[in-house]
Amino acid sequence: MFIRSTGVISAQHSFGNVPFLENPVEYNTNRLTCIEPDYKDIIDPKMIRRMSRIIRMGVAAAIGCLREGNTDVPDAIVTGTAYGCLQDTDVFLSKMVEQNEELLTPTAFIQSTHNTIGAQIGLMLKSNRYNNAFVHRGFSFESAMLDGMLLLMENAAGNVLVGAIDELTDHSFAILERFGLYKKNPVTNTALYSTNTRGSIAGEGSAFFLLAKEHTAGDYAKLDGMHTFYKPASIVESEEQVKLFLESHSIDINDIDLIITGRNGDTTHDAVYNQLNRGIFNGITTAGYKHLCGEYPTAVSFALWLAANCIKQNVIPSSLHSTSNTGKDIKRVLVYNHYQDIHHSLLLLSAC
Repeated sequence: MFIRSTGVISAQHSFGNVPFLENPVEYNTNRLTCIEPDYKDIIDPKMIRRMSRIIRMGVAAAIGCLREGNTDVPDAIVTGTAYGCLQDTDVFLSKMVEQNEELLTPTAFIQSTHNTIGAQIGLMLKSNRYNNAFVHRGFSFESAMLDGMLLLMENAAGNVLVGAIDELTDHSFAILERFGLYKKNPVTNTALYSTNTRGSIAGEGSAFFLLAKEHTAGDYAKLDGMHTFYKPASIVESEEQVKLFLESHSIDINDIDLIITGRNGDTTHDAVYNQLNRGIFNGITTAGYKHLCGEYPTAVSFALWLAANCIKQNVIPSSLHSTSNTGKDIKRVLVYNHYQDIHHSLLLLSAC
């Protein structure tokens, strides 16, 4: 599968024709929010008023991806989200309490469903083609990718728009913070990996990719394969899963030019990455990414965008805090991410 174009809205300057992480934004907080574009250049202003924030981010990223790929209407639209439209959910539940469950307007409830973003994209494009949404917690984006890959492999589509969207609200942040997912005190995101405390920094984002079966000159990279595994019993099992994945593609770990891991600054959850860096990843250039976008269930979509750009532009931005690079070309990249040490995934990309 070939990544023809991308559209990403994140806590960094990643949307549109901008330099690839040349000037990363530095934060001193435990919560990162997206840098949103001027939606009037992308969406009809009359429609913007009726869209919640996450719908605007999802639609804008999707339209930006399609424009870059010179595609008016994709053959299929597949989205993944763990939390869905939280802002509209907040509004509906708050009104239920405030109005004692009486005289409730259905608009907020209708727009709170997880497939709203994909549906809105389809409506804007006037597409009645395949449109599906996946809500699989930390595997939401991977499930959407798998569905898109299967559509291409089965010749059910020539190109597929695949995306992941998750937002952060005040209520969701407060709830997840109580579970210990985030740092108690503000931290500088560029120094996240040296904090040595529990929790990460909260994040959000919207990322879309146009996948195609046929190669064209402007493609970012080739997606060679994807693999997921659930709740490994130990770090040893995780290492075995990595080895089996690489063996299934007939490559050796030394054939990898860059490994992007999902380190997030949480001492417990980073243990598997640290152990692998001392083991099979030893000697390979590795980099992190969650200090740029924050931690959220579909953050691996941001890592895929990074990997594709590293290959296309043949560069590893200094903001990724990569280990020493020998200066060789970036021809093959492995992404290894896990969410809460429950949902583990591997993505393998190579130059076209």
